Amino acid sequence: MERTAVFPGSFDPFTVGHESIVRRALPLFDRVIIAVGENSDKKTLFSVETRIRMISKVFEGESRVEVTSFSGLTVDFCRKNKARYIVRGLRTSADFEYERAMGHMNWKMAPEIDTVFLLTSTEHTPVNSTIVRDIIKNGGDASAFVPSSINISDYLGR
Repeated sequence: MERTAVFPGSFDPFTVGHESIVRRALPLFDRVIIAVGENSDKKTLFSVETRIRMISKVFEGESRVEVTSFSGLTVDFCRKNKARYIVRGLRTSADFEYERAMGHMNWKMAPEIDTVFLLTSTEHTPVNSTIVRDIIKNGGDASAFVPSSINISDYLGR
């Protein structure tokens, strides 16, 4: 049976920390689906389509990574895609508390789906999409915080 994991998130934008989590998840799973969440209540910098294009560029040539969008419950998306695992990255103890609660709720709704936590590598601990998005919005250089294959200027229309 294929071991499929889903890595869900808004990824606005996709960071070096996100990339690291996916690359570290690949030896554990046969397939990793990066699921870009669609949330109309959330103000995003990049459209879902743009985020999918960015992330797809990062994993060009890696056949075991799929990038797609989803809305609704992550566990429903997992079931639809025959994924038995949800991958989440942990940067801080606050992340752990939030992700643990989410993992328990997902497990209550779908006990056949396990959440797997990967600790963020030390150098990526301070990197988060909110701060990176703020740097971009204010014209700063965010290149150290996004994968090298992503040139943010290409997606801003500046």
